[in-house]
Amino acid sequence: MAADPWIVLAAAAVEGVFGYPRRLPHPVVWIGAALRRLDAALNRGGDVRRRLAGVLTLLIVAGLAGGAGWCLDRFLHGWALILTIALGSTGLAARSLYDHVAAVSKALDPDTNLPAARAAVAMIVGRDTAALDEGGVAAAALESLAESFNDGVVAPLFWFLLGGLAGLFAYKAVNTADSMIGHREEPYRCFGWAAARTDDLMNLIPARIAGGLIALVAGRGWKVMLRDAGKHASPNSGWPEAAMAGALGVRLGGPASYDGVPHDRPSFCDGPRPSVLDLTRGLGLYLRACAVLAAALAVGGLLWPR
Repeated sequence: MAADPWIVLAAAAVEGVFGYPRRLPHPVVWIGAALRRLDAALNRGGDVRRRLAGVLTLLIVAGLAGGAGWCLDRFLHGWALILTIALGSTGLAARSLYDHVAAVSKALDPDTNLPAARAAVAMIVGRDTAALDEGGVAAAALESLAESFNDGVVAPLFWFLLGGLAGLFAYKAVNTADSMIGHREEPYRCFGWAAARTDDLMNLIPARIAGGLIALVAGRGWKVMLRDAGKHASPNSGWPEAAMAGALGVRLGGPASYDGVPHDRPSFCDGPRPSVLDLTRGLGLYLRACAVLAAALAVGGLLWPR
């Protein structure tokens, strides 16, 4: 059941202005709790059993989340649409993403405070941050900004528009499952296979939209995005990250350490390592891309059949 673009836009506006109330438990916390219980109960045995258990886990979590959204879509009408807007806003993270990345930028500018900047960027990335210099912190923040522009903004809006609350909630369940169990390392190599592949599929179109929006508002970055996106281990994350690198003319990606283990990641673009100024510019691109998304939803609302 597709959602009215005006409702989607209203939900985005609510989240963009107010964010999520910190005192309330986020629905993703409930999804995470369910995944931990299912992981403990089902992730055992041989490879085939683990893979089947992972499929069942994803079906349960995404099915319950999507089913709840479907029921709400069926019964929320009239004044209850306000509740639809409020619930829809919980699946978006535009304000949260901006606030977290802006905190990194604030720690670096004007007087570089690397310990504070490392602590701030550690809130949004999974890599080791203790040894990062200014360029490393800025690069990590920009990569997270670009990737999360898709995961936290474009893709949720896409599935909300396409499938209503059911589509939005199902996407959030799949995306959360991917982040928790969709790893190539044990004990999730087989158990998380379904979550990782389904997340790849659900982000296939949104990731390319996200990358295109970044290049569009920058007026550059298309060549780097098309050339370098495929270097990423993920079939989707490389699109917005390569677009951000090309748009700013800086080098993102490259070697990084995770839990003390070095990883030789590919680089995007051939420019210098980013500075705090580039991080500020990246935040500006992000805001402009969000504005274009809002404008597109408004146009969709005007064209929506009544």
